[in-house]
Amino acid sequence: MTTRITETFRRLRAEGKKAFIPYIMTGDPSLQRTEELVLLFEQCGADIIELGVPFSDPLADGPTIQRAAERALRARTTLRTVLSLVGDLRRVTGIPLILMTYFNPVFKYGEERFISEAKGAGVDGVIIPDLPPEEAGPFIRASRRHRLDTIFLIAPTSTEKRIKKVITASCGFIYYVAITGTTGASLLLDGSMEILMAHIRKHTDNPVAVGFGVSTPDDASRIARLADGVIIGSAIIKRIHEAPDSLRDYLTSLRQAIG
Repeated sequence: MTTRITETFRRLRAEGKKAFIPYIMTGDPSLQRTEELVLLFEQCGADIIELGVPFSDPLADGPTIQRAAERALRARTTLRTVLSLVGDLRRVTGIPLILMTYFNPVFKYGEERFISEAKGAGVDGVIIPDLPPEEAGPFIRASRRHRLDTIFLIAPTSTEKRIKKVITASCGFIYYVAITGTTGASLLLDGSMEILMAHIRKHTDNPVAVGFGVSTPDDASRIARLADGVIIGSAIIKRIHEAPDSLRDYLTSLRQAIG
């Protein structure tokens, strides 16, 4: 299945480059600011952008993204308004957009309705960290019908059985979780990632992007030597709120480090 995401990775691979994939929480602090940030990310060299959907119980997220979700919820951001924002963005940019959402908002919205409206709005892929591939059959089949990429996660603790299921269920790319904690925790590169990444690549040609714990240009550079893409979220959100004047330079430095 050829999508904007697969085309992006194919182009980058041909150019000898890796994907820079920033993450932000949609609606933090406003939808208008989110739209501005997406365009800034693109100007600074982002290849794909992850848009978080705020949820009141974000189990996989650390305190930075939890607080971002709380701010977005206070601003009355919902799954419906996120999809509306994507539609607005599609009038001004063709950059691949991925929604990262927990399953509860999708379940309440209706799986088929969500998939159909997400694709119609211009969403390219979906990550649902609390939907295991073993339970995702109907969601995956509906997504395939609408040509929406489904991206699942492999962790350092994943079993061989789980790795194979994730590979089968994933389209677009595979998300490798670099740490065993929540988003924003410190990254530790001890050689185990290289071993597991090599193991994953024995089973699939799909790109592998790494996230969780990546914060500095040095982190990004080291990850880019192993992976096809680097995902950075908590560190960007911190910069947006704590040092906004340095955001552009920070994004540019990440782009240069990823190569």
